[in-house]
Amino acid sequence: MKVRTFTKKDVAVEIANRLEATLVDSLIFTDELFLVLRDMLTDDHEKVRIEIRNFGVLEVKPTKAKPNARNPQTNQEIFVPAHKKTHFKPGKILKRFLKNPIK
Repeated sequence: MKVRTFTKKDVAVEIANRLEATLVDSLIFTDELFLVLRDMLTDDHEKVRIEIRNFGVLEVKPTKAKPNARNPQTNQEIFVPAHKKTHFKPGKILKRFLKNPIK
């Protein structure tokens, strides 16, 4: 199966086309948008939630430490410290589209 990859520049080009704006302005806007989202997600709070209506929810959640985890290659027991992880939950429109059967 071939994967279609979009870059930040692809997003900026699409925004420029839809808003009939210049590519330079669209690139600046796109860069700032992702910087703001990244700054919000890397906030010092234990849990962070960014809710974007009609798109989805981005969350940062804490994980528990795992003192008895195993390395699957060596079967050696290791300690995995508590850390944070990101999670994306799609909104209604995106979820409805993803439930459609693959053609």
